[in-house]
Amino acid sequence: MMKQNRIRIPMPLRYLINILLTVALWGALTALIAGGVITNYWSGILVTIGINIILAVSLNVATGYLGQLPLGHAGFMAVGAYAGSIYMKATPLGELIRSGDTLAALPYMLVALVLSGVVAGLFGLIIGIPALRLKGDYLAIITLGFGEIIRVVLTNIDSVLGFKFTYGAAGLKQIPKISSFTLVFICVAVTCLVIHMVMKSRHGRAILSIRENEIAAESVGINTTYYKVMAFVMSAFFAGIAGCLYAGYLGSLFPSTFKFMKSIEILVMVVLGGMGSMLGSVLSATVLTVISELLRSVGDLRMVFYSLALVLMMIFRPKGLLGSYDFSMSRILEKALGFLFRPGTRKAQKKGGAAK
Repeated sequence: MMKQNRIRIPMPLRYLINILLTVALWGALTALIAGGVITNYWSGILVTIGINIILAVSLNVATGYLGQLPLGHAGFMAVGAYAGSIYMKATPLGELIRSGDTLAALPYMLVALVLSGVVAGLFGLIIGIPALRLKGDYLAIITLGFGEIIRVVLTNIDSVLGFKFTYGAAGLKQIPKISSFTLVFICVAVTCLVIHMVMKSRHGRAILSIRENEIAAESVGINTTYYKVMAFVMSAFFAGIAGCLYAGYLGSLFPSTFKFMKSIEILVMVVLGGMGSMLGSVLSATVLTVISELLRSVGDLRMVFYSLALVLMMIFRPKGLLGSYDFSMSRILEKALGFLFRPGTRKAQKKGGAAK
């Protein structure tokens, strides 16, 4: 039998295909919004979906790829949200947006996003170095404590400083609303691209090896502490960016938003989608955000749905919707091309007959 040669798409072409598909998706959604098919209400839901996707995908780095169980993701989101909001309020960004000068406002928006990510990443580094020496329940408890400490500090720091900084429980208001659909879509695409590229590199393979067997990974020379902290900081960095987008969408922040249940909501998205599956996180964040919006009238009772969904998922599909599977358009194209041009197909027979 003739051995079948698998058709391989070059890596630059793979990235080009993914970029073109991403741009096509953005163009289609933008056209639907401009045409009124997607109303302002649902375009706002799309923005919320994008923010939740960034949160779920970033937590998946620490939970799914690294194999740890942090419960303080809302704390990193809060740090990034307040850092970006305080910066934006101190700049002329709000006036530029109200005047419609988007081009002049763009540098301020980019700085706010990067600043939010960097500040959250620094907090991730500070908490990650001591916390990641622990495992399992102990790590969950210490990160949970960190998230609650952040919330309490944001609520009471003004009385300690003696001047208005976060405005405590009254909330930080009049934040410039920068989170348009296009900006959030770009942030989602960049987040997924960066995490995908990191996980496909040797650094990503080192992180995955720690998840599979930390002792074996350390025995072959992998610096487990370095890579655990690296994954934790990367997770916190993108959570900070999501927090900045969240603040730029609502225009106000309250410490009570970032309670323990916020971290649980993000964790549920990761678990339901599949630990270690980026596509699973994207799908679960989308579905749960839409369902949560539809159940908004019942208030906190929607958490009953989350709990029920998690219990049913653990019973019938413990690995989540997609497990560790990740969608790859390039892989599908390679299989399609291999099927079309493999020996025995009509096109291959025609090609062979022409050669004779």
